[in-house]
Amino acid sequence: MNKKTIAVLTSGGDAPGMNAAIRAIVRSGIGADMKILGVKRGYNGLIKSDLIELNLRSVSDIIHRGGTVLYTARSPEFLMPSGIQKAKETCEKAGIDAVVVIGGDGSFRGARELSLTGVPCIGIPGTIDNDVGCSEYTIGFDTAMNTAMEMVDKLRDTAQSHDRCSVVEVMGRRCGQIALKTGISAGATAILVPEIPYDFNKDILERLISTQKMGKKHFIIVVAEGVGGIKDIAEKIFIKTGIQTRTTVLGHVQRGGSPTLMDRVVASEMGRHAIRLLEKNIKNRIIAMDCNKVVDYDIKEALKMKKPFDMELFKVALDISI
Repeated sequence: MNKKTIAVLTSGGDAPGMNAAIRAIVRSGIGADMKILGVKRGYNGLIKSDLIELNLRSVSDIIHRGGTVLYTARSPEFLMPSGIQKAKETCEKAGIDAVVVIGGDGSFRGARELSLTGVPCIGIPGTIDNDVGCSEYTIGFDTAMNTAMEMVDKLRDTAQSHDRCSVVEVMGRRCGQIALKTGISAGATAILVPEIPYDFNKDILERLISTQKMGKKHFIIVVAEGVGGIKDIAEKIFIKTGIQTRTTVLGHVQRGGSPTLMDRVVASEMGRHAIRLLEKNIKNRIIAMDCNKVVDYDIKEALKMKKPFDMELFKVALDISI
């Protein structure tokens, strides 16, 4: 029986915990008598045949590191049929039996297109936004939330010292999960997410004035990136209330840092699960979490799934942020 050759790549935005997933894939794969190839810089590396063979020592001392040792990149060329064809040819020349893709929704759509050419793919959700529809959790989310919470805590210290309002933008272009959970953990007076349209007077101004009347003198407003407009929000707050207001965009600091225990464990579980599927010749699946258990779905069905916004948790935020 020929030894299977499995390629692994990281695609899209980096997320803490990707290295833990790579490590689990390599070690589980070698333990299953597979050859593991690392693809550098995502689908670009697959197009350009930028491959390295990984062994047990290649993945030593990476579980605690943020980012991705395989690097990542977005690949406009892979969006074209010619790019997908080049990636397929790389797989054929290298004798690759399957590709494990660690990334988000866009990366999985690329994996689906590659699978349609006859190259089997397995997807592992790695994105700090936690916006993969089929999975209740994605690798990197817990680390990003903890990083954002720590940064907002530091901003609160200075807001309190000066009786100010701090308007903080966190990541989340289409998904407000980082904003929602960070806002709750940081005691934000208001939380703005792209899933729910906001009214400045009702959702910000009235809440500020109400809590101010009860003796509060400093305030935190957490805004998801997809909502935007934090400078306008800050200016309106100052004009309407006279409260000195400052804006902060946390930006890519949320992507970095050593992954939390949760991200290391989940990434390890998902990486091992990918190899177990390939051992059984199960292909074209997206790995996910459902009720804290690792599961998998057909790639086409997974991409149709939508993640509902947690309205109950949003109501919790409204009830306690007073």
